[in-house]
Amino acid sequence: MALVRLIVFGFLGLSVVYICISLYSRSVRREKLEGWWAEDHPDDLDSSERTAYIEKGMAKYESGFRKKLIVLVYVIPTVIVGTILYFVN
Repeated sequence: MALVRLIVFGFLGLSVVYICISLYSRSVRREKLEGWWAEDHPDDLDSSERTAYIEKGMAKYESGFRKKLIVLVYVIPTVIVGTILYFVN
């Protein structure tokens, strides 16, 4: 029963961490895209082209490798806890 509790609460905790990291990473990427647009077009800070540029960049981010690396939030702690449990028992 203790193992089931560990798995459930561990998954819930890791899910909260995953969501926080994912939201933070998305906001950082969006800020970078906005900054790059502002560098290239200093007089155009609110247009449909800017919005399209940012949305295209965010779509590219969603399918990119960096987004997939965040899944390691689940993998690394699970492997570490599994290894510790194996060697302790």
